[in-house]
Amino acid sequence: MKSPLLRFVIGGLVAALMSSSALAHVGNHPSVHDTVAGIALRLREKYKETELKILTPYQVYKILTDREKDVLGNEHITFKVNVPVKISIFRDRSIKSEPFWIRDRDFDLTGMLLKLGKTEFDVWEKTFEAGRVGLGVNSFGKGKHYLIAVSPVNASDRVQVTSLYPATLRLGTFKKDEKPYVDADDKLPEVPADLREDLMIRTEAQSANDARLVEYFRWTQHVSTSQPDQLHLTWSGDPQTTQTFQWRTSPDVKQGALMYQKKALTNRFKPTPLDRVEAETRVMETPNIINDPVINLHKVELNGLEPDTTYVYSVGDGTEEGWIELQEFTTAPDKVKPFSFVYMGDAQNNLYRWGSLLQLAHRQRPDAAFYVMAGDLVDKGNDRDDWDGFWYNCDDIYAQKQLVPAIGNHENQGGHPTMYLEIMNLLENGPDDVEKERAYSFEYSNALFVVLDTNIDPKTQTAWLERTLAESTATWKFAIYHHPAYSSAPSRDNADIRKLWGDIFDKYHVDLALQGHDHAYLRTFPMKGAKRVGSPKEGTVYIVSVSGTKFYGQDKRDYTEFGMTNTPTFQALDLQINGDRLIYRAYDFKGDLRDELIIDK
Repeated sequence: MKSPLLRFVIGGLVAALMSSSALAHVGNHPSVHDTVAGIALRLREKYKETELKILTPYQVYKILTDREKDVLGNEHITFKVNVPVKISIFRDRSIKSEPFWIRDRDFDLTGMLLKLGKTEFDVWEKTFEAGRVGLGVNSFGKGKHYLIAVSPVNASDRVQVTSLYPATLRLGTFKKDEKPYVDADDKLPEVPADLREDLMIRTEAQSANDARLVEYFRWTQHVSTSQPDQLHLTWSGDPQTTQTFQWRTSPDVKQGALMYQKKALTNRFKPTPLDRVEAETRVMETPNIINDPVINLHKVELNGLEPDTTYVYSVGDGTEEGWIELQEFTTAPDKVKPFSFVYMGDAQNNLYRWGSLLQLAHRQRPDAAFYVMAGDLVDKGNDRDDWDGFWYNCDDIYAQKQLVPAIGNHENQGGHPTMYLEIMNLLENGPDDVEKERAYSFEYSNALFVVLDTNIDPKTQTAWLERTLAESTATWKFAIYHHPAYSSAPSRDNADIRKLWGDIFDKYHVDLALQGHDHAYLRTFPMKGAKRVGSPKEGTVYIVSVSGTKFYGQDKRDYTEFGMTNTPTFQALDLQINGDRLIYRAYDFKGDLRDELIIDK
């Protein structure tokens, strides 16, 4: 007889895995996702928690039924061909063993190799008759999704591929500079001559983990309870008149509520009762978190607030005893007014150390209106236990100060920032053709902030970026994104970002670009047209910073005015109105000033 907790965990596991596929499968067989859910269930029953942590692909394979082998080996990708064909599968060699179906179905290893970025692929081939072709899952562990090339067995035949499943897949040509994935910007290098100009089936990078069961099960150190936690503020509307709140509880708390009022009204002999708003509550299921698979997220968005006003608030379950201690927040001013904010680069690792730096920033600069983070808030952006650690180490700072995040490559784990978008509640005023909340903008006092996503093609954001900058009358303009236009780390260079966005920054005079990714500190000279100019009045200053404990080396670059390594920092930016002056300061983990820049308009 299983314990109630185990039944609850297993039930959540099945429900979440079975609902995780965005696409309905085709055919009378069980879907890959349903099949994986069933296997996960048996693994959870068969092995102890310590054994699940060291599970191997072979152990997964050994418990598969023949039906499961058939589904996982033939139903991940399917299509029809009109003539006999040779199928070439390019497999990520970092996967310790080939997918079981490649071995079981007698694919031949050719000896050819292909390198895509840092990933090396070997090539396996097999001939198929005309008709339906079914290919299997990528692996039971991690790794890049395999690539597919198709060529006729008879050179005189012309191959036609139809009935592609999933329907999001596309056809292309196997040649240099083609994109092998429909959802990523990787481009093919020079390809083996034997395969050049073959038909290519462009697969989904993010489906690489559809059958991931190795290193899948995880445990959080910060289990949800009936007490609200992970309370944080973001903006999903006008910062002058709106405020968005979100917090977490265990699933026992079915409903949340928020009470608030102006702080001035609480400073009376007989304070007035607080206004109450019911929260929007939704279930978040993360079945791989063994000790906390289901949580409830509660969200409230307040509208019609007064600008430049401090409010007090509390959240809870709505019962008389179910409220946390009062917190407070302040809305943005509706006129030009001096203000400050804090900017931080990658936190990512050893979040307790980053949390100490955040606490230092808050103690040293309690006047900061909000906090900007330029991506890589966590290390594994689609693993909830990483986010649990992040929110725990924030303490209650982001319950008082708004968080303004950008997406880093680590939020984009597996090719899509799924959990980031599920957790964050951000503005949806970005480009029409880009997924909502990946890019957005807002104004605060006399400053414009434009948040961009460097994990997707920068071309998708250029028209919106230019329009946003052109329409703004703000005195100060800031761009926030992850991958730097002017790199710090050795052998890194994001030339497309520098060219596409740099030209627009030049045209509309963006003052500062706040970046991350390179795990060091760098401040460029003022740059315009990719060249150094005389003062910040003439060009944009680009900054790279890191707030965590993961560090990279730094190359000497002709655009670097100041740089340092192995030093986590936070940056305080003070915008003064008299004389239109910006004072930028970078502080290390001791609170010592390490860099300073003053810009006078």
